[in-house]
Amino acid sequence: MTRIAAIIPAAGLGTRMGATTPKQFLELDGMPLVIFTLRRLAACKAITDFFLSTRADDVVSLQAKLSQAAIGRPARVVHGGDTRQQSVANALAQVDPATEIVLVHDAVRPFVTPEQLDRVIAEARQRGAAILGIPAIDTVKEVKRTSLPPDVALIETTIPRERVVLAQTPQAFSYPLLRDAFRAAEKDGVVGSDESSLVERFGHDVYVVLGSERNLKITRPADMDLARFYLQQERAGK
Repeated sequence: MTRIAAIIPAAGLGTRMGATTPKQFLELDGMPLVIFTLRRLAACKAITDFFLSTRADDVVSLQAKLSQAAIGRPARVVHGGDTRQQSVANALAQVDPATEIVLVHDAVRPFVTPEQLDRVIAEARQRGAAILGIPAIDTVKEVKRTSLPPDVALIETTIPRERVVLAQTPQAFSYPLLRDAFRAAEKDGVVGSDESSLVERFGHDVYVVLGSERNLKITRPADMDLARFYLQQERAGK
């Protein structure tokens, strides 16, 4: 059987939400966001294994929530790390070496669709590495920090929007490629902003599959309001 694993890093503190509860455990539709997101991933029949990586203090409670969710697919909770990269690495170490494709998806992107998952998996199968992304709408400026106040920066150049995409998840890779890229980063002491950056650094091309603005990452309090609105629209068939 072809194995495709999904890793969901869920060890962040979510400080920008301004809440005492980490954002991955805030509730949407009566369940923690991480479980809501897991259910969306489980709707993709191609994915065979699921790994949720969380803080040591949350492992037992997340295991209990996972048992209650009863998604009917192999899922495991593993200890996360101090960084996203370490959390993904800890989960990656538990992946069956015979796995073909590994996806990494944010615990707080609850509206990914089966069609998007199928598409990014297909590209990763063909090209080795693919992510979801959307075109930049606003004008993008490259800036540098100066001796000005903290909320002021100096523009160095304007970057053409047609050259810019906003990265989303899932990010999908062949298992050997992602494993080797992580090993190289650990050896060199490099911490990347996402999995794609480590694969790019390793010298492999990464392709972008068109995502969606609805595939939002819940980061700020207003994002929860938007998520509830999207959920209402889904139920209304819009």
